[in-house]
Amino acid sequence: MPRMTPSEALVETLAANGVTDVFGIMGSAFMDAMDIFAPAGIRLIPTVHEQGAGHMADGYARVSGRHGVCIAQNGPGITNFVTAIAAAYWAHSPVVCITPETGSMTQGLGGFQEAQQLPFFETITKYQGHVANPARMAEFTARCFDRAMLDNGPTQLNIPRDFFYGDINVEIPEPIRIERGAGGEQSLQQAAALLAEAEFPVIISGGGVVMADAVEECKALAEYLGAPVVNSYLHNDSFPASHPLWCGPLGYQGSKAGMKLLSRADVVLALGTRLGPFGTLPQHGLDYWPKEAKIIQVDCDAKMLGLVKKISVGVCGDAKAAAVTILERLQNLNVSCLENKGARATEIAAEKATWEAELDQWIHEKDDYSLDMISEQEEEEGSYLHPRQVLRELEKAMPEDVMVSTDIGNINSVANSYLRFEKPRSFFAAMSFGNCGYALPTIIGAKTAAPNRPAISYAGDGAWGMSMMEIMTCVRENIPVTSIVFHNRQWGAEKKNQVDFYNRRFVAGDLENPSFASIARSMGAEGVTVDKLEDVGPALQAAIARQMEEGKTTVIEIMCTRELGDPFRRDALSKPVRHLDKYKDYC
Repeated sequence: MPRMTPSEALVETLAANGVTDVFGIMGSAFMDAMDIFAPAGIRLIPTVHEQGAGHMADGYARVSGRHGVCIAQNGPGITNFVTAIAAAYWAHSPVVCITPETGSMTQGLGGFQEAQQLPFFETITKYQGHVANPARMAEFTARCFDRAMLDNGPTQLNIPRDFFYGDINVEIPEPIRIERGAGGEQSLQQAAALLAEAEFPVIISGGGVVMADAVEECKALAEYLGAPVVNSYLHNDSFPASHPLWCGPLGYQGSKAGMKLLSRADVVLALGTRLGPFGTLPQHGLDYWPKEAKIIQVDCDAKMLGLVKKISVGVCGDAKAAAVTILERLQNLNVSCLENKGARATEIAAEKATWEAELDQWIHEKDDYSLDMISEQEEEEGSYLHPRQVLRELEKAMPEDVMVSTDIGNINSVANSYLRFEKPRSFFAAMSFGNCGYALPTIIGAKTAAPNRPAISYAGDGAWGMSMMEIMTCVRENIPVTSIVFHNRQWGAEKKNQVDFYNRRFVAGDLENPSFASIARSMGAEGVTVDKLEDVGPALQAAIARQMEEGKTTVIEIMCTRELGDPFRRDALSKPVRHLDKYKDYC
């Protein structure tokens, strides 16, 4: 076996796994390995904050289908990764988080930047590899990379900082990749039989369809059945929006057309989705989940089958392979729903047209509080735009091959009704973890992996404030993106809860901010403020042109009213009860 240092073993294993980009902040804990990144063809992209590096690795992995990698200094640098790795966990992203730690000879003594780093990540990684001996550096590194792909999620590679040094005999392992099958013979036959008997089948296309590169196979199955297709929550890129069978996303602020059609289903094929609880909640006054329907769930993780929703058939398999096999079996059966494909197509088109017309007419929010805020701001100096109108104009101006990341928050959530995509690996949201400060660094990672695609992030002013410093990373590292900031001077999602449940008693909800466009310019980016509706689309198109033709980052600050969409967590709140006299007025 070749003789090398543990640092060389680490870097050679990264190279064997095709790593060309690593996100993080340099540190003494891994400097010996970092010193040879460049000759191995690896670029260390220095970020402003380690959380941003973790999100960049997530975005990189989600758009490329390859590993995203992040690394930082032991102790505080590593604890800053935790939020980003949790987000990657719920996005099923194959992120490898490399965590150098305190030296083996001083652990437990309370030395400088010491922390127990494995427990922090125990519940938010698929595998934790701790290098217990320098001679095992390549072994554990390779296993972390393998498990990230095999288990569809982040892994942690923990390395005592003194283990980068010395001389070892080592063989660099070949990456392990498996071919996933379609599922069990019996479950696939049962799935085909249920679909064959269906009168009104509906397909839910989930994140697993994107990850398995199964959009074309999903399309073929949907076209054969004439089945409407809805996107699972925050996977708006799992089916092309221009397709006549596309009916839009489920979940918070999703498509009424999709929800109404799903409610009529007698058989549902949930393809590549865990059917997460937040993504199937009632919305728009519709409790749309078809409680009497037969549910077929396809997921490559058997633990997800039937976990959230009661199912009739569970298929543990790859979404692509399962779609192909189910279609092949259907073609050998008598399929009832083929007889009414035309009528169903007419119904699908009608529901979609009704929803699009409603969106066109839904100029502003109509609850009493929003109307009050609109009236108040009309009297203020300056011009403020209705978020829904802004989102519609942004939608119209999007290039076809765009990538969009969205942060958590009120306007970003309303965007679920308006974001449509033609190709997979185009939409990145914080998924179930729902953390602020996600969108900007994630789109930077996506842009790094796909530099020839336009990259746009959406964030409210509160969330953008948590990550706006990464604009410096864009400028310094020549990674141009377009960052849209909805400036409505409030924490909108939580403020809506105070409207609906706490009698408009506002605590810590208002934000008075400086001009974000000016801040962007001070960081070396272009900064544009938009306060007229007719300027929204042209501003986005000009920013995309600067991004793609000149390599420039632009921040578009859109001045929005303080109106608010539906409450984000109606399921988790109730009217307050107070027992002590001094709090009786706070009911």
